Amino acid sequence: MHADGLPGTAAGDPSPPPGLVVTGRYDQGPGYGVNRPQGSDSWLFTFTTAGRGTIRQGGARAEAVAGHLVVLAPGVAHRYAVAPGAPHWRFWWAHCQARPSWAPWLGPYAVADGLYVVAPVPTALHDRIETAFGRMLADARRPAPGAPPEEDPVAVAHGSLARELALCALEEAVLLAVSGASAPAPEPGDDARVRHAEELIAADPGAPHTVRSLAGSVALSPSRFAHLFTLRTGRPPMRALREARLRHAARLLEATDLTVERVAAASGFPSPFHFSRVFRARYGVPPGAYRAGERP
Repeated sequence: MHADGLPGTAAGDPSPPPGLVVTGRYDQGPGYGVNRPQGSDSWLFTFTTAGRGTIRQGGARAEAVAGHLVVLAPGVAHRYAVAPGAPHWRFWWAHCQARPSWAPWLGPYAVADGLYVVAPVPTALHDRIETAFGRMLADARRPAPGAPPEEDPVAVAHGSLARELALCALEEAVLLAVSGASAPAPEPGDDARVRHAEELIAADPGAPHTVRSLAGSVALSPSRFAHLFTLRTGRPPMRALREARLRHAARLLEATDLTVERVAAASGFPSPFHFSRVFRARYGVPPGAYRAGERP
């Protein structure tokens, strides 16, 4: 499957819809670029092997050179391109829904809301990371029953087995990168405050939490709290709250007979329409289909 065959979910260039695992390897020349003014519904992982690219997420900018793992979270305007003056940009990439366990690994490398630069990764690990991405591509190419094998440079994982194998390979690539790169030194004395805020969210995701209320609970200003929370967890506080609410809603759909409207209210979503939209963006199906077991 080629990139121009992917469904578009944002104004500008095509972006895979939520629930899909899509991966590939590009070697692009001058003039190549992708612009998504409304962001993407999925995470984007890039690992550069040669040349140079530039990546923007919101107002932040990062350079991608050999050995840089750059990760973009969904929902924020972004663009990336071959860097001006560079002869080319060769990189592996993957679109998917990141596993929640990856957030603390990426957190120390956050440079802006939803932009993570894991670099520099030691040269000794480059081949192993490339091998993991290569295995991800091979696993994503596992054909669905009755379908011919895919040979295109872009592969979409079909079926739960192919998706899980591909995500395991990507997880290895992320682990290798963060294990070798030098993370910024954390500021001392802040872990307990961020941890307490996380505990408040986990204890009652449906409560009317705000950045101001969470900051007040740990005696920090809202701006200082938001910065520390993002640095420690890799997500802004409201993104973490939304993810906790969606997980809580998923558990209610699985374990209770509450209506979708009551699940939305119990999980902190005042509008069932907004709840259905963000739930589908996260899980790939609307709440009713999720309850019925129709999950990608």
